[in-house]
Amino acid sequence: MTARIPTLDIQRFSHPSSAADREAFVAELGAAYREWGFAGIRNHGIPQAQIDRAYDVFQQFFALPEQTKRQYHVPGIGGARGYTPFGIETAKGAKHFDLKEFWHVGREIPRDSKYADVMPPNLWPAEVPEFKEVAYGLYQSLDELGSRVLCALALHIGLPEDYFADKTNFGNSILRPIHYPPITADDIPNVRAGAHEDINFITLLVGASAAGLEVRSRAGEWVPFTSDADTIVVNIGDMLQRLSNHVYPSTTHRVVNPPGEAARKPRYSTPYFLHPNPNFLIKTLPGCVTAENPDRYPTPITSHEYLMERLREIKLV
Repeated sequence: MTARIPTLDIQRFSHPSSAADREAFVAELGAAYREWGFAGIRNHGIPQAQIDRAYDVFQQFFALPEQTKRQYHVPGIGGARGYTPFGIETAKGAKHFDLKEFWHVGREIPRDSKYADVMPPNLWPAEVPEFKEVAYGLYQSLDELGSRVLCALALHIGLPEDYFADKTNFGNSILRPIHYPPITADDIPNVRAGAHEDINFITLLVGASAAGLEVRSRAGEWVPFTSDADTIVVNIGDMLQRLSNHVYPSTTHRVVNPPGEAARKPRYSTPYFLHPNPNFLIKTLPGCVTAENPDRYPTPITSHEYLMERLREIKLV
């Protein structure tokens, strides 16, 4: 079943053997996203050693005592930076909170930036000295890869290749190392991450350490998507769905609890949520409006307003 969601080699876009192969990659990637809202990206250029080191450092942090981690929880900013404890985030419309704790790393910007009021400074755990260098290095690598994916997505819908460059260069993007603790009780009603869609432009998921990710197909069936070690899973978020008038769908997905003994093991996961700049106006692209697909969003909204609206729904603010 996993082969149903395509995995593509992005070197065909970054270092193509021919112009025709590059065009074919754009067409295949666009088709994958139109159908699934998800694709696997391989040959992405982020060394496995860098990913492994990041996971090692993140696990060191999550292994710290609860009271130590809670020192980095900042109430009132919706978990935008630092630590969010177990039992807070709840999928939109869900009765039960998700079974996870996480840390947020944001973009490093000058504190006199016009975005400083909505993009607070990062926190770094003193107990894990390598955390800052390793986490921000992974942040920058995924930001660069995400920009390449957006170049291909822009071309597929008739936009200039660099269309998104000046709209995401100060994006309020987030790297989120997640720890799903071992599940020690039977018949709990919660799942590790309830069925949801992402808020942002695109999400890049690097090196999930266990199975569990499932994607809902157009037919309503849950399709497991466990990628190979060298593959980064990239999916469309609601902001790009809205901008593209649903040409690129934001697909519902979840992280289910594994059966049997696998549930007794922790799961670690690190998504990178790529956002547009806070003042970017999400206004339907004219090229994505047709007689068969009329404009679903005649009222534009800034990406920051949209983000805050959604964070309230999932109980982060």
